[in-house]
Amino acid sequence: MPVLEGLWSPDLRLRDSGLGVGVDVGVCPDEAPNSSVWDPLRTPPVTCGGLSLALELPALIRQLRAAWRARRGGPRGPERSQATAWVEAEKEEVEEVQEQDTEDRSTHLEADSKLNTGHAGVLLAERRGSYPLIDLHILKISAQQGEVESGTRRKVKRLLSFQRYCHASRLLRGLVPHTPESLHLLDDDYLGQAAHMLSKVGTWNFDIFLFDRLTNGNSLVTLMCHLFNVYGLIHHFQLDMVKLHRFLGMVQDDYHSQNPYHNAVHAADVTQAMYCYLKEPKLAEHLSPLDVFLGLMAAAAHDVDHPGVNQPFLIKTRHHLASLYQNTSVLESHHWRSTVGMLRESGLLSHLPADISQDIEQQLGSLILATDISRQNEFLSTFREHLDNQDLDLQLPSHRHFILQIALKCADVCNPCRVWELSRQWSERVCEEFYRQGDLERKFDLEISPLCNQQADSVPAIQIGFISYIVEPLFEEWHRFTEPSLLSQTVMGHLHKNKARWSHLRYAHTPLDSQTNPDAEEPEPEGGGGEGEDIP
Repeated sequence: MPVLEGLWSPDLRLRDSGLGVGVDVGVCPDEAPNSSVWDPLRTPPVTCGGLSLALELPALIRQLRAAWRARRGGPRGPERSQATAWVEAEKEEVEEVQEQDTEDRSTHLEADSKLNTGHAGVLLAERRGSYPLIDLHILKISAQQGEVESGTRRKVKRLLSFQRYCHASRLLRGLVPHTPESLHLLDDDYLGQAAHMLSKVGTWNFDIFLFDRLTNGNSLVTLMCHLFNVYGLIHHFQLDMVKLHRFLGMVQDDYHSQNPYHNAVHAADVTQAMYCYLKEPKLAEHLSPLDVFLGLMAAAAHDVDHPGVNQPFLIKTRHHLASLYQNTSVLESHHWRSTVGMLRESGLLSHLPADISQDIEQQLGSLILATDISRQNEFLSTFREHLDNQDLDLQLPSHRHFILQIALKCADVCNPCRVWELSRQWSERVCEEFYRQGDLERKFDLEISPLCNQQADSVPAIQIGFISYIVEPLFEEWHRFTEPSLLSQTVMGHLHKNKARWSHLRYAHTPLDSQTNPDAEEPEPEGGGGEGEDIP
């Protein structure tokens, strides 16, 4: 990372851990950073084009605007209203964004075509924000043909003027802005509670919602750093902690917090479940550090930049991602490519030989692509065949990789196997995301996708079908594979009880917050392991 050595002391240099960039602000060499000139409340004594940067930012902006208007020959003076100036400024900003977006799209396509040609020595030109969010303003309906076109204009998120001022002022003063991933913002009591929860991260009743609140919305970064330390992966792969934190921050930020279900908390929940499966005695003794690294990384990034709608929606709206990946594993391919882009941008694996980093990228892709629900029967039949023939040899890397794929699939759909209090929350969240897609389809006169019609598809009905056709068949085979372990017995016990409770709610129309005790209606799971029991 190039820095202006000698011009600014390290304590005043911008740190890339908070901003994602490595830029130093140049100052005059003869000005000592510790002199009285460098008061924390003042900006650096730098001049640019005859304008003093020591001015407060609003005054500087006014001077810049006045100089620009004078050069342009436009109206000046009091006859020009402030409202008119704001309108024109917004218009110019939108035009700049549109021009930049055209360049970004061409850059992305070029970078994507080079993704598999070898280890990139340079960073991908555009990653975050290169894909538009699925929004009402993006879809354009053709009144004559009734077709839906997906626009490629990015959703512009603008800071308020005072936020811009505060952010820029921190930059000019050399202060690191308080980002969401700054855990030092938390109260010591909260940090202590989060640390206590991490000591029990291997238990199946781990409350990821509480953990996310205790970490101020940084559950994924905090959990991944902890698990990397538990397994000694940082030392084994000689990872740079700054680069690791930068990469994890990118991953967490690229999850859309406005999604009820496919967000960073879901990624943290899947990662915690994956950790529990990696600890299964049948599997743990055969895993290499690379297997663990791949399993945790794939779990953390398996849904990154999820738009909150499913693949059929992208296909029928002719979204550019569907065209890019030829309507096959569209979202999973995007998750993988985004992860590779973040790995290269952060430089996390840049110290490894090119062939090793390429192999890691490909194996990550194989794991993430396995989460495509349309390939469920393919993996399930292969898994069942291996178990029937008893020919799984975990000494073979290919067999271990296949089990990692199955473990990630189990972790991705394990919500019905959690304790009722957690399982219910996840069920409501995923159904809310389905319903939002259905409302969007209804608004534009599209055929409403299955499970997305809030008037016809209730939460209990959706969950019963999901458990019966997706979750139960997969976890029954995983139960066979573990022979069965105490954790697997507990998981199956929760699954059966939750299914029975959803059936009761479906036909009895009982509120979801009913205080009835499901333990009184269902027997204890085979081998014990109640809801409140910690499973090692």
